[in-house]
Amino acid sequence: MFKHVFSIFSQPDAVWKSLRTETLSVASLYLQVVIPLSLIPPLAGYYGTTHHGWQVGNNPPVKLTPDSALPISILYFFALLVAFYVIAQLIHWMSSTYGERQPFARCLALAIFSAIPLLISGIAQVYPELWINLLIGLIGMTYAVYLLYRGVPIIMDISDQQGFLFSSAVLAASLVSLVATLAASVILWDFGVGPVFTY
Repeated sequence: MFKHVFSIFSQPDAVWKSLRTETLSVASLYLQVVIPLSLIPPLAGYYGTTHHGWQVGNNPPVKLTPDSALPISILYFFALLVAFYVIAQLIHWMSSTYGERQPFARCLALAIFSAIPLLISGIAQVYPELWINLLIGLIGMTYAVYLLYRGVPIIMDISDQQGFLFSSAVLAASLVSLVATLAASVILWDFGVGPVFTY
């Protein structure tokens, strides 16, 4: 399964066709792909915010204390795991609208492999400089959207026109999930799981 992680950048259509025909399981997808790749952004973010910090103007760099960054990074990791499951459930639910209902594992594979560029671009958080993170994040997001729009017609075995509508619905739901996650993080700050800054 992990071999597809690298092939998705060079041969996306071949990977989607392979995932369409392979026998997939939720456990193997999580153990071989989701968990390893979902560790990248939280670990990079933990290191970047506690060791490098970020700088505004000529002020000294602002960092997070290790004690406050650790629970944030752990919650970040689990939020990614839950987000993949929720988006896969949404894809699974919508699949019958655009054709025949697909197995949940196949829907999970679509959610995961579409997001690989975003997860890998999370390595930029090692050095939390706004412009670097913004540029790398935009590149990762652009390719992730491309993969989603390429993958949906193949994985779901539907026409390109139906695939466009399906992909747009998945993308919109993903953005709503992102906003909900940001709102949840602000709520968690009130319960003591918030950043503690240091210089």
